[in-house]
Amino acid sequence: MKRLSLSLILLMCLGFIAAAQEEGQAVEKQEKQKDKPVRAPFQSGYLIDNQTTFIPSPKTLEYVIQHKFGNMTNGFSDLFGIYAPGANIRLGMNYVVLKNVQVGYGLTRLNMYNDFNVKWTVVEQTRNNTIPVAVSLYGTMAIDGRNDKAFGTEYKFNNRFSYFGQVIVGRKFNDWLSVQLNSSFTHYNSVDSLIDHDKISVGINGRAQFSPQSSILFQYDVPLKVKGIAEHREFTKPSKPNFGIGWEISTSTHAFHIYVSTADGIIPQHNAMFNQNDWTKGDLMFGFTITRLWSF
Repeated sequence: MKRLSLSLILLMCLGFIAAAQEEGQAVEKQEKQKDKPVRAPFQSGYLIDNQTTFIPSPKTLEYVIQHKFGNMTNGFSDLFGIYAPGANIRLGMNYVVLKNVQVGYGLTRLNMYNDFNVKWTVVEQTRNNTIPVAVSLYGTMAIDGRNDKAFGTEYKFNNRFSYFGQVIVGRKFNDWLSVQLNSSFTHYNSVDSLIDHDKISVGINGRAQFSPQSSILFQYDVPLKVKGIAEHREFTKPSKPNFGIGWEISTSTHAFHIYVSTADGIIPQHNAMFNQNDWTKGDLMFGFTITRLWSF
């Protein structure tokens, strides 16, 4: 009888342990299932001159208008660059082919760049911090559409190509603040003899939301002088940092950005390689970006 009682007690204990283990696994599984991506770290895939980790839902078509006016240094004489020569504009289309995978095309006035781009948000930040950050990869290839004479006497079609690749790491810290860090690599097949073909850059940008539809945007991108990839030890015209600050107004299908920034280019490899404007000396220009989404 004692042996039978001990056996029954042991079986009951094992049963309780197994039940508790199954319940714990069920709770853990349920918590994982509930740990969804954070809500709206960004309202748009664009942030002044940068990309964000945001990608719309699959089968979404996005139309983009990006416009920059002239330099503000002449003040009221040309209404702070609005009526100045040298305005730049880009028209683009993006399509989300798969969840978190977007492809796009754009045409820019400056150098008549035709750019083909792709963005992939590899992981998304989750609400319970199972994944604490979002990580995206962004790349673009551009073809310079200027006349052959712009490339000198030894012209080859391959001289028109430039490339840009970037890793973006972002985090939504709370209901109003999201910040991103990025690192990028730029390559031009053909450049001036005193400019390197390759450039590494780093940057920080973010969004501070102060109302349901409005946010403050900021960016600061810094081209680096890396001796390991430099062809020229003495830089006659090193590319300068690109500073920008702006205001975002967004709805479920539209985003409108108005801002001031340093670089006169719009595609990222041009800004990283050629920007000669110095924001500390007042070299800024007004710009705006408009995006419109259609779901299919």
